[in-house]
Amino acid sequence: MPPTAPWEQGPAREQGPAESASPRGEAPAERATVATPLPERATVATPAPGTVPAPGAQRPTAGRREHLLTRIDGPGTATTVVRVTPPAENRSAPPAEATGGCPVTGHGRSGGHPPPPGVADERDPAPVDPAAAEEFLRQVHAETEPGVPLADRLRQVRAEIDRSGTYTHTMHELVFGARVAWRNSARCIGRLYWQSLQVRDLRHLHDPADVAQESVGHLRAATRGGKIRSTMTVFAPDAPGRPGPRIRNDQLVRYAGHRNPDGTVTGDPGQADFTDHVVGMGWPRPQPAGRFDVLPLLITGPDGRSRLFDVPPDAVHEVPLRHPEHPWFARLGLRWHSVPAISNMPLEIGGVVYPAAPFNGWYLDTEVGARNLADTDRYDLLPEIAKRLGLDTRSVRTMWRDRAMVELVRAVTHSFDADGVTMADHHSEAERFMTFLAKEEAAGRRCPADWSWIVPPMSGSQTPVFHRYYDEPDPELRPAFLEPHGLRPRDDQG
Repeated sequence: MPPTAPWEQGPAREQGPAESASPRGEAPAERATVATPLPERATVATPAPGTVPAPGAQRPTAGRREHLLTRIDGPGTATTVVRVTPPAENRSAPPAEATGGCPVTGHGRSGGHPPPPGVADERDPAPVDPAAAEEFLRQVHAETEPGVPLADRLRQVRAEIDRSGTYTHTMHELVFGARVAWRNSARCIGRLYWQSLQVRDLRHLHDPADVAQESVGHLRAATRGGKIRSTMTVFAPDAPGRPGPRIRNDQLVRYAGHRNPDGTVTGDPGQADFTDHVVGMGWPRPQPAGRFDVLPLLITGPDGRSRLFDVPPDAVHEVPLRHPEHPWFARLGLRWHSVPAISNMPLEIGGVVYPAAPFNGWYLDTEVGARNLADTDRYDLLPEIAKRLGLDTRSVRTMWRDRAMVELVRAVTHSFDADGVTMADHHSEAERFMTFLAKEEAAGRRCPADWSWIVPPMSGSQTPVFHRYYDEPDPELRPAFLEPHGLRPRDDQG
């Protein structure tokens, strides 16, 4: 019997910009190394509400081989990982999928890098607070119909916490918690679509190689040829005596920042420290260094050892940037990746912490054009754009930065639209946020929002989100995304 895709299916309550009604299914990936076969990865079927998912059937091994990723074992040493696509007759049909998104942004193997001192918080997770579990379960039963009486579920969870220090969410609870964490995200303007989030349940995966493989799988599943789907992949949780895996990259796709002898940076200066870190661990810096070199994934396993994995080029969907009116813009050689998958923020649901739960929506036009490519500590392209436009840059009073930013954002929006890649614009998304706000207030829920993040970085006063105050962000609100993992100072000293 072929495995079932590990999705919890939910209704598409709201539709986002440029959505496709027909999903592109992708067969599960068979993983093997060039040296010895690795254990097959169990998939998780979508269970009925109130049940805990169990591993599914083994996957067939015949099929088309395709490069998936490369584990970097050290300087000059790497292991290739491939995908084997099962024959068509062995594939199960994917479920119909809801779309929507937030326009913000090996087992028992030796090797890797040992944990540095001073990371006890990661190496020794605390037991789950029973009060946090109860509060969450009461919320689940107040807002949904999980199919299990609350009193029964509370008894189950209390007994499990007493026995093991933690408990296992049902699929219904996991998906509800993931979606509500998005709903509670004070910095996200795209929360209108929170009920459409797709959740890939991979809680049985701890090993960095498996996490890397399925992080690549996340990118493939979310991209859909440009019809971006809001997606979260949930890996193993923290538990007393067994921490879950951690992804150190702030996004699954980031471009390297290569420091030059003269102090300048080729690529993204915002990633220069991370680039230095992974080079120190053995990542071979591309030669020559480019402006858009995709960084490897840095993943820490339950044993505290960190490993590097290259992301295969065909998993990174990118858009070459051009301008609707200026042919010279295309010759600048600029591009940007399509899926903003945040990867270093732990997810807390009912006291259980999932340290690796990458999630994505789709980009907002100003996030790429007015921030990533324009900020002075990022790509800082406004002076170059202004020069090409023939603007007078001798004084800020000529508004050359403003004029160059508008054209840069226009180019980004035009390019994503021309390539059929989902991207929201700041005017439309501001209107949608006001709709979300009204719905939350009608439901009697507080709607925390960080004004400095909700208001777009361009034409802010021309959007309705500028002209009001919001409930202050509440650090105690749960479910929620927690503070991101940082780089560990001695990851590179194995």
